[in-house]
Amino acid sequence: MTLSTPAKKIAVPLLIICSLFLTLQSCKKKRPEIATFFFKKTHNKVFRDFTPEGFAVSFKQELDNQKPDLKYADFIKDYYSKNGYTPELVMKHLFNNDLLTATDYFMKADEHGLDANMFQADKLHMLIDEFNKKGGIKKIDDAYRQLARLEITAANSLIAYSNALQYGVVNPKAIYRRYFLATKQPDSTSMLQIYRTADMRAYLDSVQPKDPQYLALQKALAAKYIANGRSGEESMRMLLVNLERLRWRNKPYEDKYVIVNIPDFMLNVIDSGKSVLKMKVCVGQGRNMDNANTLAAYNDTCKVDKPNDHETPLLNSIINYVEVNPIWNIPESIASKEILKEAADDPYYLDNKGINVYKDGKLVSNPEDIDWTKITKENSPYEFKQRPGETNSLGKIKFLFKNRSNVYLHDTPVKSAFALKMRAVSHGCVRLGDPKGLAFKLFGPGEKFDEISKDMDDDNPDPSDITLPKKTPVYITYITCWQDEAGQLQFRNDVYGQDIVLWEKLQKVVHPADKNAAMISKN
Repeated sequence: MTLSTPAKKIAVPLLIICSLFLTLQSCKKKRPEIATFFFKKTHNKVFRDFTPEGFAVSFKQELDNQKPDLKYADFIKDYYSKNGYTPELVMKHLFNNDLLTATDYFMKADEHGLDANMFQADKLHMLIDEFNKKGGIKKIDDAYRQLARLEITAANSLIAYSNALQYGVVNPKAIYRRYFLATKQPDSTSMLQIYRTADMRAYLDSVQPKDPQYLALQKALAAKYIANGRSGEESMRMLLVNLERLRWRNKPYEDKYVIVNIPDFMLNVIDSGKSVLKMKVCVGQGRNMDNANTLAAYNDTCKVDKPNDHETPLLNSIINYVEVNPIWNIPESIASKEILKEAADDPYYLDNKGINVYKDGKLVSNPEDIDWTKITKENSPYEFKQRPGETNSLGKIKFLFKNRSNVYLHDTPVKSAFALKMRAVSHGCVRLGDPKGLAFKLFGPGEKFDEISKDMDDDNPDPSDITLPKKTPVYITYITCWQDEAGQLQFRNDVYGQDIVLWEKLQKVVHPADKNAAMISKN
């Protein structure tokens, strides 16, 4: 039997309507994948009503509520807004117990001199238990809220822990006024790693510092090591501040470099991981040269960095060239405080020290005719330069590298200071115990070094600049506790008071226990 034309016209729309109705019914019944995922994992029927849109609303509300207690709230907000507010960490790491494993790592933070409360370890553990509790979630709004709190806390805790171990918990540039070492800080790229890891345990193991120096200090901390001549409390605090320094991303990465450690008053040339030259140095005068303040006992004025005018800055740069038999352009600060006074006491002081006097850029021919008793810092029109020679304060050679503090490594005619135990005696530059030895290590044997050696020994020297064949990095650092080549722990006095400044800051960052306890009880 065939349909008449009018019947055909009626049947086709009916088929379309039925097909559309079935399609709509099918769409209505189809759940979002995320709802299916959580229903299968939890066997809780509440999650059948889960929608990404509903969760996004709850997530944003919860993020606003928690923001005052989150260190990385802005990053978290930006990340989830770009990724559809999907609870990635919970989906990837809750049901295989990875998040629970993470709390175990956080609870062992004291092995690094840190505190589990920094990473909300107890709160995260509580939220995991709350989410996993059978029958605990009865409404979809409860599911949204608990899931959002768990995801946000996990993100913040994992980022905080990862950053702490890889970059430290204190930014040295924020607490030290003369800190110019290039130091990497965590950025969005590094923080994204927690979302890209498939194996949380492997990731958390990977962020543990592997530096042998770090491991040595960790071992000493666990053993409650007490240094000779220091109390247990001071020893512990010195270990903690130096563990933090070792977490900072400011370490040399080159095969060959020069490194000066201010509290040790020593310079090393490192080549392929080994010291190939070691020498005594003198560094700038410090605020705590008599060790009146220690980590065990210090006054309130030491808590904020207030460097002495002559303290040597912490920096890294590149040694480009040397100046043999240098002319010393005497800084105005030294001229006003020292040179004018000496010239007033002895009119022949300037000539005896090989110091030329300039006015308006022109050499003054008879400086001894000037009545220096009437010249003060305020009215002095003079500049001073010391000629090359045996009395030149820079000695026979200086090693130059770009830096904002205008400091350098140099020789000195005053060798007696190298016999002192406390060698913070300069105006800021680093005086070398073996300058010719350093030149040899940087230039190597050959014509250039022979020229340097000859010019340094010349009785009638002329200044000359000689470029290094291979520019060498230089690092000026501040470390008060480390393990030496023999495996022994070395401790040095805090000549610049920088340990105290760092310790004070660490206490504020590392022990937020009261704040977190209040937050947990509130939630």
